[in-house]
Amino acid sequence: MALDVATTGAGVTPVPMEQPDVTRNIVVPRRHPGRWLAVAVLAILALQFAQAISVNPNFHWDVYLTYLFSPQVVRGVGWTLLLTVVAMTVAIVVAGLLVVVRDTDNPILRGIAYAWVWFFRGTPVYTQLLFWGLFAVLFPNLSLTVPFGPEIVSVETKYIVTPALAAILGLGFNESAYLTEIFRAGFNSIDRGQAEAAQALGMRRAKIWWRILMPQAMRVIIPPTGNEAIGMLKMTSLVLAIPFTLDLTFATNAISNRIYLPIPLLMVAATWYLAITSLLMVGQFYLERHFGKGVSVHPARVE
Repeated sequence: MALDVATTGAGVTPVPMEQPDVTRNIVVPRRHPGRWLAVAVLAILALQFAQAISVNPNFHWDVYLTYLFSPQVVRGVGWTLLLTVVAMTVAIVVAGLLVVVRDTDNPILRGIAYAWVWFFRGTPVYTQLLFWGLFAVLFPNLSLTVPFGPEIVSVETKYIVTPALAAILGLGFNESAYLTEIFRAGFNSIDRGQAEAAQALGMRRAKIWWRILMPQAMRVIIPPTGNEAIGMLKMTSLVLAIPFTLDLTFATNAISNRIYLPIPLLMVAATWYLAITSLLMVGQFYLERHFGKGVSVHPARVE
């Protein structure tokens, strides 16, 4: 209750005033019964699916556990990781060079870069791997000669282009064409005025790329490149075309052909691919967070 002050000749007399009754608005959170219903239905389906798989004798879980960490499978996992890392490194280096070449004023170099992307994006990766597998048959010898003159040195191709090198070149060159477009999109997302301002300050071209363009472009480049790395991991299963006989897919196929049980060995391969993919996704998350400092990457949520 508030007090009003009335002034009279005898002095100041406080007069009570009635306070208007104000009802406060209480905010009630919006209820989402549909979400809980969907969660309940999905939980029931998931439990039924897990039960159906776990008690099904056709999956041969004892065979799955026997070969999950067998030496042959673990060695295949190691070779698959090595192929993924080395081929992805080759692809990143080649793609970076192609992006720089396509930004030059030399029309010949630009034409070579465009032809590279056109060819490797336009032909299937399995066909490219077959070509690299037959490279030693198509070119039995690699030689260095004087033009229209004698041969200086010659070596058999099979000692240079081994199955491992053929797999790395086939995967790396194919992936470089896709990464070139990803890198180009990342650099094109940056305002060209920044590069022009750096040139006006006297910065060298290489320093502009490394200190100004690259850090900003990485925010756009990292997510699709992470997806390409995961795709490269699974693409290593195609190196059977070379043939490369040390990867995970070949190891599990060899065991399944020997014991005539393909399903448990397919699950072994799927488990390892899923585990490696999960690690790659964690690494991608931290890279995105590192290069996205100071920039909000979360879209607005609509209730």
